[in-house]
Amino acid sequence: MRAAWYEKNGAARDVLEVGSLPEPIPGPGEVRIRIHASGVNPSDVKARAGRPLIAPRIIPHSDGAGIIDAVGTGVAGERIGERVWTWNAAWQRSNGTAAEYVVLPQDQAVHLPDNVSFEEGACLGIPALTALRAVTTDGAVFGKAVLVTGGAGAVGAYAIQFARLYGAARIITTVSSSEKAEICTKLGADHTINYRTEDVVERIGRITTGRGVDRIIEVDAATNVEMLPGIIARDGLCVIYGSSKPEISFEFFPMILAGAATRFFIVYEMSPEVREQTVAALHSQLKSGLLRHHIAETYALDDIAAAHESVESGKPVGNVIVSLGR
Repeated sequence: MRAAWYEKNGAARDVLEVGSLPEPIPGPGEVRIRIHASGVNPSDVKARAGRPLIAPRIIPHSDGAGIIDAVGTGVAGERIGERVWTWNAAWQRSNGTAAEYVVLPQDQAVHLPDNVSFEEGACLGIPALTALRAVTTDGAVFGKAVLVTGGAGAVGAYAIQFARLYGAARIITTVSSSEKAEICTKLGADHTINYRTEDVVERIGRITTGRGVDRIIEVDAATNVEMLPGIIARDGLCVIYGSSKPEISFEFFPMILAGAATRFFIVYEMSPEVREQTVAALHSQLKSGLLRHHIAETYALDDIAAAHESVESGKPVGNVIVSLGR
């Protein structure tokens, strides 16, 4: 099979190789998926750049979509031919979706509705599940004011939509350009704030008449934590799924006066129960046809280094995909 891999950490063009590897064989409880599209996420490029290798050779990417073409013992033969999307394919594993075939435990291959393309299916494992968990954890957002930081990003774009689908009364998002503001508005945001030219705390105060937001879905806690006490409502919740630095701190007194809470989570380590609930909820939203998928760029497998460089640049407005379709 054709695949991409790296055998040491480093810059994309220095370490990523594309060539032929043996086709994997599914073991007990596993399925083999013929991958048509592979999603490239920030965690994939960070792993390649510096995370210690867990095997001599790493095929990257956790997200992907394709068709099951073989199954191991204990898996129903009826699954052969099923369209599926993947989660955690490269998390604590050496063989991800940047290859024509990947073998996974059968529960990591989730049915992909016919109304969702393979390219769109490759956006679900990390971005969509992260966004959905952030919107639904610790109670409903129905009737509440929600702030999505970085609303034009891969996770943010889904979070805006889920907040709308789950009945948020007001959705605010931060952006860095008028182009991104327009995208977020089309996805369902009521207010966009350009953090490069506007005072975010002041704008949120005016939008909420001084009350603040009930839920913050935070992409970069280290950068944005200083404004947290000034924008969170009484008994509000800040859901943190990312940070550009390993340590964060915020003022204690205003946070305790507000009765505010913070929830940290990483999509890779959701409990089996939460994973099952979130996947089921996502499946329902996918079948409804209401969810929009924003694919920014698509690359061929031979151009995987360029795909990684693009994600590292932070410039794509949406998801980056590597196509392996025939």
